[in-house]
Amino acid sequence: MVLAWLVFGGFSSQFQSRLAEVQKNDNASFLPASAESTEATNLQATFSDKRVLPAVLVFERPTGLTMTDQNALQERLVQLGALPGVNGQITPPDLAKDGKAVQAVAALDAQDGAKLARTIAELREVIGKNLPAGLNAYITGPAGLLGDLADIFKGIDELLLGVTAAVVALILVVVYRSPLLPILVLASAGLALASSTFVVYELAANEVLTLSGSSQGILFILVFGAATDYALLLVARYREELRRHASPYVAMGRAYRASFEPILASAGTVVLGLMCLLLSELNSNRGLGPVAATGIVMSLLASLTFLPAVLVIFGRVAFWPFRPMAVTGKHAKVPSDVEQHGSWARVAAGVGNRPRLTWMLTALVLLGGAALLPQFKSAGTSQTDLFLTKVESVTGQEALSAHFPGGIGSPAAIIANAQAAPAVMAAARVPGIADVTLGFDLPPGAPPPADVSQLKPKVVNGKVQIFATFAAPADSPESVATVRTLREAVHRVPGAEAKVGGFTALQYDVQEASSRDRWVIIPAVLVVIVLVLALLLRSLLAPLLLTATVVLSFAATLGVSGLIFEHLLGWGGADPSVPLFAFVFLVALGIDYNIFLMTRVREETVKHGTVTGTLRGLTVTGGVITSAGVVLAATFAALAVLPLLFLAQLAFLVAFGVLLDTLVVRSLLVPALTIHIGRSVWWPGRLWRAEPPRRRDDDEPGG
Repeated sequence: MVLAWLVFGGFSSQFQSRLAEVQKNDNASFLPASAESTEATNLQATFSDKRVLPAVLVFERPTGLTMTDQNALQERLVQLGALPGVNGQITPPDLAKDGKAVQAVAALDAQDGAKLARTIAELREVIGKNLPAGLNAYITGPAGLLGDLADIFKGIDELLLGVTAAVVALILVVVYRSPLLPILVLASAGLALASSTFVVYELAANEVLTLSGSSQGILFILVFGAATDYALLLVARYREELRRHASPYVAMGRAYRASFEPILASAGTVVLGLMCLLLSELNSNRGLGPVAATGIVMSLLASLTFLPAVLVIFGRVAFWPFRPMAVTGKHAKVPSDVEQHGSWARVAAGVGNRPRLTWMLTALVLLGGAALLPQFKSAGTSQTDLFLTKVESVTGQEALSAHFPGGIGSPAAIIANAQAAPAVMAAARVPGIADVTLGFDLPPGAPPPADVSQLKPKVVNGKVQIFATFAAPADSPESVATVRTLREAVHRVPGAEAKVGGFTALQYDVQEASSRDRWVIIPAVLVVIVLVLALLLRSLLAPLLLTATVVLSFAATLGVSGLIFEHLLGWGGADPSVPLFAFVFLVALGIDYNIFLMTRVREETVKHGTVTGTLRGLTVTGGVITSAGVVLAATFAALAVLPLLFLAQLAFLVAFGVLLDTLVVRSLLVPALTIHIGRSVWWPGRLWRAEPPRRRDDDEPGG
């Protein structure tokens, strides 16, 4: 088994560095064919021989452009026009009214992320070389933004893997107090990641799914977190059994049988929850579902095949220098009895003595966090706000907005029937639109010449293009909101059959689809989780109770995070997809720890009754589940090393939520509620109907 995994992992590892080849990070690839901006993009493609992406070139001197500046920028535009990917498609330079800036638009050939990043870097090198002192040059617009985004994702493999592996290794050394065991666990996670990248690469290359840079980062983190969690549960049970049995083979056999069901249920819950993302309207979300689910499946396979095999090979040596030795004879004690005097035994005793007070206080704390939910703003942010560090596309957009209408270079593209063009142009002059022009045979975003009387509009299949320039930056919330007003206005024009597309319209449709997805996917995930828990625990009340506690924890996480984002970090807002992703990961992963706890509680309840079984289950699993929660929180926190708002917010939400769920919900709220409710928590299963094997009052509600 070990050799088979090493061979397959060695073959698969080559695909990890090739994932960037099949990434798609533009909004156009995320939307369904039915979205209006997608329909407009398809119609717009008929006006050009090939798909292009506008890059806005900005030259600025705060004290006013000189003749030397004018000559220098003319030279740069000639040089840019000769570059591959530009092919002379540059509009005439447009001088700002204040005389301090010039802008032009280069229509770049559409490229994938890695190639676009290289093209933008080359363009920036050309326009910035040997400029007159004091003259600033920037490349911004959709191409500049996507180029900077692709550049950030370019180093995602090495950076994320390095940080994640270091964090996990450090935590595992502290948890296991062994130098060898963390290496075996990390090897299992590494093999799971290698096999995941192979499967994901093949699916993305054959366009079965859409892989984005964010999805790739989440895949890396999720595999390490999940594989380590499953390893912690298996290793903890293996160590228990090694204290009972001299043979590592027998100990692993018993540990495997005891761990198989909760690990499988845990992975199954996460996989089914992630696959609910297939209900999304966005290709990026639908792609993330199978991408992340592939990582979970491979983590499960590695944890249930490679890891137990390699642990058996090393035996007790894996735990060196603190090897668990079998205790035999009349002084032998079962592992759960041996561990009844640690810190988790004291926590369990406190919960058992005051269960009603414990669950009421913890529920009150969580409700207090949930009350802050209005602080979490998820109506969307501008594309430039996605970057947490200063990048040239953002600086260039600021310079552009200071001297020109903010949306110049990235106008809304209205495709309408030619005979209705005058009426559509009149209707498009809504608040938020600075200028409306008819499309001639010019690259997208080009300003019309001074005298257009001799030019005819370009008509294709009876339709024309009309460009509406936004007053605010094209990626700003103000311009995104203007798209709705613009569409309502042009849709009312009789016989126009107008479709509004362009960069800002794509952003608007993505945000609308994300908001819709929340109301569809979140209920679906909850239903899946309840069904899995019902099958696992043979109960209906317990699954509903556990799901309710995790949802309450999620609401508290959003509330506290909103307060921190708004008033401490100054982020102000979030993309509508952030709460959805946070919910899927927090609820699906958070329920894992309740599965680990309650499967052990159920096992102990069969022998000792619900109250004692709950306390014993909490005592035995407390350390391993808390360690698993810390590992998962730390791995997701590693996403924050990428300077993107979306990933930083998701990293904080999941890390904080997992710790809250691990330390408060699973350690205090769930055990206290289980004890207070008593046997009825297993309703209508066999444990609810059966008489407890010990004293009758052992199963009565406490506190």
